[in-house]
Amino acid sequence: MSAAAPAGACGGGRLLVDGPAGALEVQVDCPAAARPGVAVVGHPHPLYGGSLDNKVAHILARAAGDLDLPAVRFNFRGVGRSAGAFDQGRGEADDMAAVAAWARERFPGPLLLAGFSFGAWVAWRLHPALAPRALALVAPPVSLYDFGRPVEAACPWLVVQGSDDEVVDAAAVRAWAEARDPAPALAWLEGAGHFFHGRLNEVRAAVREAWREVLE
Repeated sequence: MSAAAPAGACGGGRLLVDGPAGALEVQVDCPAAARPGVAVVGHPHPLYGGSLDNKVAHILARAAGDLDLPAVRFNFRGVGRSAGAFDQGRGEADDMAAVAAWARERFPGPLLLAGFSFGAWVAWRLHPALAPRALALVAPPVSLYDFGRPVEAACPWLVVQGSDDEVVDAAAVRAWAEARDPAPALAWLEGAGHFFHGRLNEVRAAVREAWREVLE
């Protein structure tokens, strides 16, 4: 079901690729001159309007594009044109693994993994198996889901959190991040809410600079 990229081109756009529960809808965002590698981005909760078109997911893809890195956003099962139904994070982890495998085959080179809210939880649970070059978690819902395993990050990582988050307990995120060893770089955006209204460029800059360090 998936299509190979045209020779010498990134081949961006909206595609359907094979997933564990059927087709998965993906959006490939291509910079003008793509470098080797790819960023894979997970979106917020499927049952509360989360999709690959979420503006935070989009800004994470733009951070990759700032570094000439292709980005793949995708819809978890049951969202948009993706087949299947919500599976409490279990099937969604399988979805992210399938998209990452597809993206790695299409864009050889370093994998960078990112997620926002629910997508951050899925990325955290999955990153040891995927072994990305770097991990970026935006508003990880540590007070809502089990972030206990894996205990530590296996790669350089970043947490972006707004102090006035109305969905995620910001203080719990800070405490969780600071208790990790190694601790992540923490981009603490004072006054920012869960969806980072008016602060998206700060999210973009924080992720871009963290990723620049691991790519250079």
